[in-house]
Amino acid sequence: MTNRLIATYRVRSDAKSIAARAKAIAVEQSVEMPLEAIDDAAIHTDIVGRVEAIGDRGDGSFTVRIGLATATTGPEVGQLINMMFGNTSIHDDVTFEDVELPPAMLAAFAGPRFGTAGLRARVGAAGRAMTCTALKPQGLPTARLADLARRFALAGIDYIKDDHGLADQAYSPYAERVPAIAAATAAAARETGRQTRYLPSLSGDLDALRRQVAIARDCGLDTVLIAPMVVGLPSLHALVRGNPDVAFVAHPAFGGAARVAPPLLFGKLFRLFGADATIFTNYAGRFRYPPETCRALADAARGAWGGLKPCVPVPAGGMTPDRVPEMLDFYGRDVMLLIGGALLAARERLTEETAAFQRTVERHAYR
Repeated sequence: MTNRLIATYRVRSDAKSIAARAKAIAVEQSVEMPLEAIDDAAIHTDIVGRVEAIGDRGDGSFTVRIGLATATTGPEVGQLINMMFGNTSIHDDVTFEDVELPPAMLAAFAGPRFGTAGLRARVGAAGRAMTCTALKPQGLPTARLADLARRFALAGIDYIKDDHGLADQAYSPYAERVPAIAAATAAAARETGRQTRYLPSLSGDLDALRRQVAIARDCGLDTVLIAPMVVGLPSLHALVRGNPDVAFVAHPAFGGAARVAPPLLFGKLFRLFGADATIFTNYAGRFRYPPETCRALADAARGAWGGLKPCVPVPAGGMTPDRVPEMLDFYGRDVMLLIGGALLAARERLTEETAAFQRTVERHAYR
């Protein structure tokens, strides 16, 4: 069994300098000191990072693969991130693009507990894509948010999530908001016979996050929304381990604040640390990732990776119902489509437009 992980970076450099630059990254991400000052031979052989390969990309940058000792990671989520892209993230000429982990590390972090099959089973969506919408805008009082959730649920949509900006604000406190929306959603679901799920948004430090999960579970909820880059990747992993009956949908907020490739961050790392689904900005939306990035992200989230369950890709960000057939053709059925603002814009016709969105997705399953 290998005792090294392989981290892949994109490094801007000229050809004559890249070998030295790669070696400097290997040292920085392992021992972070002059090698000649280390007098222990075992550290040189077992701990110091190794440059495994350098490839010229032909655009003034190089692909650099570095082997890092797994012993330096703990293994623990924060320390794993630190060893893969801690100090080097401060250098603006380096982007962290991928990581290959040995089987023992994959087993240690375990990945999604439920994944695609589990989220489908929660809402009875066998053989088709899933649907999702969002409660917006923040600033609405609890009663208004609960009414929106009721109207969405009457349309038979699969998942209704809090907007990630909903936290524990005075105008809709978490402990008041979540029971009210959960009750409204459940009542509407009983009326329709559908299994619509409500996802409250978690926020705060780890103590607050644990209290919020407990409130959600007391309300009969089994799926929640979390922004791992806001609350911390270790917090995500701790909550997943501590709540074996709860599924976690990851939101990408603050995910653009570092030079980490989106397929790696949203597709692989969120999955590795336990996210059952991962929201990201779709191509031709408000944030305009290129299609190839979205494809790579979706493939990273749900592709074979050791024994990890697949994580559901959730394209979002300015999506409209008329794009549903296009998105399903692009991503296939192992996906959850998230449309929020475009449905809310229907106002008094919100339930009808949401139901039409749901029917379009369900019809596509049989094409």
